[in-house]
Amino acid sequence: MSASPVYSSFDFDGPVFRAHEGGKLGVHATQPLRDRDDLSLLYTPGVADVCRAIAEDPSLSARYTTRRNTVAVITDGTAVLGLGDIGPLAAMPVMEGKAILFKHFGGIDAVPVCMETGTVDELVEAIARIAPSYGGINLEDISAPRCFEIESQLKERLDIPVFHDDQHGTAIVVLAGLTNAAKVVGRPLHGLRVVVAGAGAAGVAVTGLLQRAGVRDVVVCDSRGIISPSRTDLTGHKPRIAASTNPRGLTGLIGAALVDADVYIGVSGGTVPEAEISRMAPDAIIFALANPDPEVHPDVAHRHAAVVATGRSDFPNQINNVLAFPGIFRGALDSGASQVTEAMKLAAAEAIATMVAEPSAAEIVPSVFAPGVADAVAAAVAQLA
Repeated sequence: MSASPVYSSFDFDGPVFRAHEGGKLGVHATQPLRDRDDLSLLYTPGVADVCRAIAEDPSLSARYTTRRNTVAVITDGTAVLGLGDIGPLAAMPVMEGKAILFKHFGGIDAVPVCMETGTVDELVEAIARIAPSYGGINLEDISAPRCFEIESQLKERLDIPVFHDDQHGTAIVVLAGLTNAAKVVGRPLHGLRVVVAGAGAAGVAVTGLLQRAGVRDVVVCDSRGIISPSRTDLTGHKPRIAASTNPRGLTGLIGAALVDADVYIGVSGGTVPEAEISRMAPDAIIFALANPDPEVHPDVAHRHAAVVATGRSDFPNQINNVLAFPGIFRGALDSGASQVTEAMKLAAAEAIATMVAEPSAAEIVPSVFAPGVADAVAAAVAQLA
């Protein structure tokens, strides 16, 4: 007989656990059920006519079912926040929280779908089979490099938007923040020398979107240093990174990349020594986005940078995906878009950036609670559908 678990480090009577008691989501009906007449309309026999109509014209499902405003938030729990591979059950509180953000900021009904992990093909098949219930798929906290192939295959297979927020949500808000940070320091975006620390989901997407926005000099680093064609240990997606970045042919550890760099974007965790940060160009820009512990503490970053951003809510300039994904899905659902295109991502970043009328070192992105952000992003996305 196994011993009972001992929870020595958890305060089950504290506000965090009390807020999660029973879960954070529920289901409510949008139509009243008061009598037999209501029953006959909402269920049998009335529902049969709606079913027949949809069978003849499947596009009607977007008008006559909850599919028109419902997104699946799907994970296998293999890369959850800063917690790593904790599995689908432990990932559920995060997915429930994501669903609350969808509803609050975008008016979208989001359903957590936490799946047992498997191969890329197994997950793609499982997600594709449940897709008819939803108007969009938000992939979340799936480990790299599997997440790249899963998203790619689903986009090819499905006719609804598929969006891996860890990649593209992060990239969109980073681009928005960097657009305004460049204005603060008086430099053109395309001329910045950028170092991206991290070659996982977020790092790859940030790099790609910055390049599409016109940034020419991006150097990507992983745990072993600068990614370059001279490296013989590159596997998976990293040879493609090596072929498309690092135009000056730098080699070595991250410290070599930071010499005279204008921008550091950390999406990997770990710590960058202050001595290496001090080698950046004057009036540098530092986005240290690891949560809860930034790669460069803001107090240290401010000693060497003109603009500093983190992923935390207790410091200025929080690079938070909630600025992007509710509006992106709102715009895609309302316009009937079948995918979220690269042009839509660029437009979303521009919409977020323009929400800050006068960028300053203390404000390069709007607050997540600033009114109108999701609406502006939705309008920008819908215009390109």
